[in-house]
Amino acid sequence: MIPAIDLHLLRSPPGVRFFRRHPSPAPLCRRFVTVSSILPFAKEKAKYHIELEAAVELVERACSLCIDVQRSLLSDGRILEKNDQTPVTVADFGVQALVSLELGKLFPSIPLVAEEDSGFLQSQNLVDPVVSAVSDKTSFHEESFSHADVLEAIDRGERTEFGTKPATYWILDPIDGTRGFVKGSKALYVVGLSLVVEGEIMLGVMGCPNWVVDTSHRSITDVQGYKNSSPGLGIIMVAHVGCGTWTKRLRHMFDSSFRPSSNWTRCFVDGCSLVHKANFCIPDSQAWESLPLTVFYDATTNDNDDIGDKEIRLLPFCCGSLCKYLMVASGAASVFILEVKPERVTKAWDHAAGMICVHEAGGKVTDWKGSELNLAADQVKRRIIYPAGGVLVTNGKIHPQIVEMISSSSTVVRR
Repeated sequence: MIPAIDLHLLRSPPGVRFFRRHPSPAPLCRRFVTVSSILPFAKEKAKYHIELEAAVELVERACSLCIDVQRSLLSDGRILEKNDQTPVTVADFGVQALVSLELGKLFPSIPLVAEEDSGFLQSQNLVDPVVSAVSDKTSFHEESFSHADVLEAIDRGERTEFGTKPATYWILDPIDGTRGFVKGSKALYVVGLSLVVEGEIMLGVMGCPNWVVDTSHRSITDVQGYKNSSPGLGIIMVAHVGCGTWTKRLRHMFDSSFRPSSNWTRCFVDGCSLVHKANFCIPDSQAWESLPLTVFYDATTNDNDDIGDKEIRLLPFCCGSLCKYLMVASGAASVFILEVKPERVTKAWDHAAGMICVHEAGGKVTDWKGSELNLAADQVKRRIIYPAGGVLVTNGKIHPQIVEMISSSSTVVRR
C-alpha cells in the first residue's frame, strides 16, 4: 500500500526538449551493477524520487492485476475490439482505473494522459468485472469508492486538456501489447508509466510480467526463487533522468513461499557498432520488405553467427512498442524501427516510458530524419506525436548510420 503523501513542488528549468541530456555510458560489452534498496540510486540524486517510488509500486500492482485477469481471460471471453480493431480487455480498463485512482490520491495536481475511456466499457456491460479487479489491488477500502469513481478515474486519462505552454502530467499505457496478452501465452506485454515535467520526461517505469530473466549472474538463492515462480518470470525497468536505467524482478511473480531480494541491476544498450551485426526488431504488423533498409539488407531470423554482410538478424516478434524499447534498453536488441503510415496515429503512451529508459541506458530515440520526438505536438490533448517517416530506437552508436541509410534509400537501386 502506498502511504498518502502531499505533492511536493515540481520545479524544473524551462525547456522544450522531451528530456534533458544526461548521457549514460554505452559500453563495448554488457555490464551489470547490482544495488539493493527501494530505488536503485540515492534519493538525493533523483529529484522526483517520491513520484518514482509511487510509479514503481503502481506498475507492480498493475502487473499483478494483469496476471490475475489473464488467468481467467480465455474462459471468461472478455476480449473485445475497439473501433480501430485493436483488442481490449478488463485488464486494460482495470489498470487505467487503478493507476488513475492512486495517482489522483497521491498527486492530485498532476493530470493523467492515458488510452482508454469508460464509454466503451459501459457499452459492453463490463463495469462490474473492472471494479472487482481494481478492488483487489487498490489501497482504498472497497467501500470507499463506487462504480462511478472507477468510471471517472478511467475518463480522467482521456479528458485532460492542455494549452500551448510546457506541461506537467503522467502518461500511462495500461497494456502495451494487448494482442500478445489475450493469447494467454508467454508473449510479451508491458505496463508503461512516465512523468513529464514542464515538457520533459523525468522518469519512466515499465513492467513486463512475461520477460524471461537471465539468471546466469544471479545468486543460487535468487535462481531458486525464479524456478519457483510463475511461468514467464517478469521484470520491472525504471529510469530517472540523470540516474541511468535499472531492472529488478517483479515481486508479484514469486510464489508466496519466496521473498525476492530487492537487488536492482543497471542495464545498458549493447555495444554493436556495425549495422549488419545489429539485432533488429520491428512491429509484428510490418514486414521488413516495407522498410527503407531493405534496399541495403535482407533480413534473416537465423540464430547463429552466420550472417552475411548484406543481411541483418531480425529478432522474433514481440507485441507492442514498449516491449521493443525494453529490448533495446536492456541490450537484448540493437535497433527498433517503426514505420508510421499516413493512416495510422502514433500515440504518446506507446513511446514515452520507453524513450527515457533507452536514453538513460545510453541509447537514442528520434524520428527517421534524426529529430527528437515532440510530445507537445498535440498541444490540446498531448496524446498524439508526429514522427517524420517513423520512429528509430537504437543503441546510439549506429544511429547516425541508419538515419543516413533511411535518407538515401529512395535513391539506392538494389543490386
